[in-house]
Amino acid sequence: MKFRNALVAATMLALPLAAQAQPITGLYIGAGAGVNVMQDEAAKVATPGGSAGGWLKSRVGPGFDVSMGYGLGNGLRAEIEGDFLYNNFHGPSGNVNVGGKEQKYGGMVNVLYDFVGLVPYVQPYVGGGVGYQWAQEQNLYVSTPGASATARTDSEGKFAYQGILGAAIPIASAPGLSITADYRFMGLLGTRDYGGTETVGKVSSPVTFKLNNDYNHTFLVGFTYAFGAAPPPPAPVAAPVPPSPVSRSYLVFFDWDKATLTDRARQIVSEAAANSTKVQYTRLEVNGYTDTSGTPQYNQGLSVRRAQAVAAELVKDGVPKNAITIQGFGETHLLVPTGPGVREPQNRRVEIIIR
Repeated sequence: MKFRNALVAATMLALPLAAQAQPITGLYIGAGAGVNVMQDEAAKVATPGGSAGGWLKSRVGPGFDVSMGYGLGNGLRAEIEGDFLYNNFHGPSGNVNVGGKEQKYGGMVNVLYDFVGLVPYVQPYVGGGVGYQWAQEQNLYVSTPGASATARTDSEGKFAYQGILGAAIPIASAPGLSITADYRFMGLLGTRDYGGTETVGKVSSPVTFKLNNDYNHTFLVGFTYAFGAAPPPPAPVAAPVPPSPVSRSYLVFFDWDKATLTDRARQIVSEAAANSTKVQYTRLEVNGYTDTSGTPQYNQGLSVRRAQAVAAELVKDGVPKNAITIQGFGETHLLVPTGPGVREPQNRRVEIIIR
């Protein structure tokens, strides 16, 4: 409950400072802290005369991670991660008393995907990873009336896997910095063996603790910082409409990844339609364009949809449909020259030309 309340509070405090989510491009680092919930762990104590088994119950403990990765700019990113998890065992259960600690540490290689633009100001992500984890048992013991078994403090490494589900909130005042909150499920493969000693009365003999089903649910709050992140693009500035009623060129701007007209865009289209009746013309060219933030194929289709939206508004404003020609030029003919993957507002436009 405390973790959930802290997460909600951190999210609410960050919202006034949040920026529009952007895909990570290039090198980034991250870190997180929170809690780890370990499922009941299968345990078996093997002695020369037989074996007995049961389940080890644990308390909620701390969890930490640090990471370094690289984003491709299209939502995909890969990272290496170091983690540390810690839990205490507790009992009793019936006439069996249990105690001890388990800590895990190791490295993982993760692949993640950011869902850009799915939710305003919040960037959900999913991912998975594989790696290697060392599990160290400290003061692990199991006792019953008249007998007890204690494991030596020791570590054993196993291959591990994990799934990741989370969200990031970019901070507007610090380009590249995001607050993160995520859930991770991690499991260790195989059975781990730890040597120990069984004592019955005054007689001691060697035993082996066999542990299995090491499953962990980790909840973390932290941050990521992308190096070299560009500041957020300025708000689109509509081209001023010349005072002359015989202007023959008009620019209509669009929001990112949108083909719908804003109120200001409808006003400009209306002015173009009205002025077309004041001059002699043969046709109205309606040409659509995009910025470079998407794929060329997607941008081509988006530019055509923008041109179609403007043409439909012209017809609504009284321009004959057969006097309009529509073309889409995608991310070519940039108004403001940029590199690939840049969200430049002035490149997201439709140009109306009265011929």
